[in-house]
Amino acid sequence: MIWTQRKGEAFWALSDISLDVTRGEILGVIGANGSGKSTLLRTMVGLSPPTEGTVSVNGRYAALLELGAGFHPDGTGRDNAFVNALFMGLSKQRARELMPEILEFSGLGKFADQPMRTYSSGMYVRLGFAVAVHVQPEILVIDEILAVGDADFQQKCFDHFAELKQQSATIILVTHSMSTLREFADRVIHMEHGRVVNDGDPDAVIDKYMMNRLTASPAARKVFRRSLEAQGLLPEEAVEESTPGGVER
Repeated sequence: MIWTQRKGEAFWALSDISLDVTRGEILGVIGANGSGKSTLLRTMVGLSPPTEGTVSVNGRYAALLELGAGFHPDGTGRDNAFVNALFMGLSKQRARELMPEILEFSGLGKFADQPMRTYSSGMYVRLGFAVAVHVQPEILVIDEILAVGDADFQQKCFDHFAELKQQSATIILVTHSMSTLREFADRVIHMEHGRVVNDGDPDAVIDKYMMNRLTASPAARKVFRRSLEAQGLLPEEAVEESTPGGVER
């Protein structure tokens, strides 16, 4: 559990969570903003030690939690990639050997030797992910950051997820993309107010989550419905109060 403060008010950011993630499992984490998803991931990797309880991590991990975290804006992409590879446990020799593969995967081209303060958010993500997956982590923790990348790079990342899974790597992914979790996750947990309220089969957990959001306040319902429609993910059974002649939009 984690005790924290927001706008002067103390509260439990995480509470009564007991969670086991097995080797080789892809775990998706969903929930509204402020539900505790990011805090859970930060706790898993030791950035937010629990106020009560314990966290046990068995394996070498790589984490992508905040855009630009661990990168120095005045350093080049190449230099930052090298330093981050060392931080993630590679030897200097191995980091040098892997640097061509890392930079090729990132797709930065000539920008690899430019200061990172000149990079777009997508370029930061591409380099961060390229380093993380090439250090061959046993556990990969990602907090929504891939949403910043373009569609082609996202697909490249997801293809690499499959390779990591074949190597029995564990992946923990926070995302608002329900389609991504339906396709890749072995299991999904739904969080609300710092607690896990549902845990299990991706389709079952996601469908229940979407139905709950669709029956929330009118304003939230409309925003969430438009988001689902844009992704082609609106459940067939999602029936709302409607005006004559059609479903409420």
